[in-house]
Amino acid sequence: MESQIKYEIRKAIHGDKEAIKQVLESTGLFPALELDSMMDDYLNNINTAEIWFCCLSKNVPVAFGYCVPEKLTDGTYNLLAIAVDADLQGTGIGSAMMQWIEYYLRIGGNRILIVETSGDEAYEMTRRFYTKIGYQNVATIKDFWKEGEDKIIYYKKVGN
Repeated sequence: MESQIKYEIRKAIHGDKEAIKQVLESTGLFPALELDSMMDDYLNNINTAEIWFCCLSKNVPVAFGYCVPEKLTDGTYNLLAIAVDADLQGTGIGSAMMQWIEYYLRIGGNRILIVETSGDEAYEMTRRFYTKIGYQNVATIKDFWKEGEDKIIYYKKVGN
């Protein structure tokens, strides 16, 4: 009988950074070199409203997410990144990560989570993923990322 791999999802800590870089490198989401500056406020400011979270297998991050509050809003967050190690994509980790952040935001009194992605063909599976887990496609901004590449915005109400 095949053993079931167990996963834990929690907020990221300093010691997760190198494993998160490896996840980034496996997915090509954005250059891993940018990670240090991106995580700086979260890891060094106890009052930050940023949220970095990880899914761990055997105490090692195999996925991560990053979201920030939208300025000048009441309880709206924007998921800026979510990535699952390339070898583990399609195993349900991404869905579990989204459930975790939605719950975390809800118990924190937040109302809305938005997600922005590309309209490029390469992101078709990403867009289907968000629709499958209950996000509504609410806006398209033409030529946002570059000429011919639109920004697609998804929305989900996560709390009151």
